[in-house]
Amino acid sequence: MTRRGLLLFAVLGILWGIPYLLIRVSVEAVSPATLVFARTAIGALLLLPVALSRGRMSAVLRRWRWLLTYTAVEIAVPWLMLSTAEQRITSSLSGLLVAAVPLVGAAISLRGSRRDHLGPPQLAGLLVGVLGVALVLGSDLGGLTASAGAEMAVVVVCYATGPQIIARRLADLPSLQVVAASLAACALFYLPFFVALHPARMPAAGPLAAILTLGVVCTALAFLVMFALIAEVGAVRATVVTYVNPAVAVILGVWVLGEPFRVGMGVGFALILLGSAISTRVSRPRPRGPRCERSEPRVSPG
Repeated sequence: MTRRGLLLFAVLGILWGIPYLLIRVSVEAVSPATLVFARTAIGALLLLPVALSRGRMSAVLRRWRWLLTYTAVEIAVPWLMLSTAEQRITSSLSGLLVAAVPLVGAAISLRGSRRDHLGPPQLAGLLVGVLGVALVLGSDLGGLTASAGAEMAVVVVCYATGPQIIARRLADLPSLQVVAASLAACALFYLPFFVALHPARMPAAGPLAAILTLGVVCTALAFLVMFALIAEVGAVRATVVTYVNPAVAVILGVWVLGEPFRVGMGVGFALILLGSAISTRVSRPRPRGPRCERSEPRVSPG
């Protein structure tokens, strides 16, 4: 990896690791729906002018059904569920659970056209990763409610499914335009909720700064960095950043918010990473022709 690629990788790992902390701070002052609206509206306002100046937005809008499906699966639903869950669980725990996204993505691929490519090593990786998730959950059962656990499960499944929609239905469209249009569509959807649920007075300086940082830095800037990273190192190598985000989330949660960190959480996280690395390696089947399939990118924002 080039020096520029390493720098972009490090920056994106931080930019998508700090949202868990910022979400935890924000939901103390505003509702989850209000937070999702603010984050997507700010991101859309910053990215749409750039996307429109580059053209091809009409091609994106012609694929509006899949665009809206992607928006719901990758942004609208998981960001709401994540914000709602963090009203009751720590940012560290939510970050660790999101580390299971590659595991779920590999499990989903078992039902797809690539199921013959997942052999015994990949299945073993899934089992190792599931054991890691169980250890993480078992380390913080006192703070994890059934509803929060269900919400985080939805987040993980959505984050694992969204990139597959991109890969199979929107891959021929420019990424920046797709993301900008998705953020705008999500903001429009949540606008009525913002009108109905917005706080009666301006949030305090801390939550307000967290909300602005989520929109400007962790959404608009992070997506631009992601596109630059993919251009520099390729989509498949860029997905490794998924393994860095949870570590950043845990460090910030423990350091800034004083959240507890137990040995079981650390061991479970290591098993999740190991299982993800094994299960997402493409097992090369006996060649049937000149064409071979590539791994689908699973880069998911926090």
